[in-house]
Amino acid sequence: MTEPKGPIKRTRGETEKPASEMPEEVQEPVDEPGSRVELTPVKPLGEVLSEAEKAYSAYMEAERQVARIYRENEVQVADAYRRAEQQANLVCQESISTIQKDREEAIVRTLKDCEEAERKARETYQEAREQSEKAGDEAVAQALKTRDETIAKAWKVREDTVSQAWSIYSKIIR
Repeated sequence: MTEPKGPIKRTRGETEKPASEMPEEVQEPVDEPGSRVELTPVKPLGEVLSEAEKAYSAYMEAERQVARIYRENEVQVADAYRRAEQQANLVCQESISTIQKDREEAIVRTLKDCEEAERKARETYQEAREQSEKAGDEAVAQALKTRDETIAKAWKVREDTVSQAWSIYSKIIR
């Protein structure tokens, strides 16, 4: 009979017997010379122990492989986390940059609006000043004209009065 090369697979109903309970080749005495009792060959204990050691070694190797796979998985998860964290940091930095850029653009627009408002205010002030000066100049001119007219009338009244006084005086003297 040939031995299997790998571990022995057992069905659910089969159970292993401890090595101490495994029978070695047993020869029973034959009572009758004509009757033959056939014995099934049993594997030697050394062979069974060797197979058990192989099975245990295979089990330990499988356990090491499982541990290695768990470690590899842990490394992969850590790498994926680091990549996700780096991506989140990149997105955050881009958002911050965008916010800063928008804020700077808003400041520039506000400064331009402020400068425009100041320019318009200066223009309005200048126009108001010019209008005020013009109105002042016109008022002064009107006041001067009125003064000149009043002085002229006063001189006319004076001359008329002086002329009348001379006329009266001349009548009295004559």
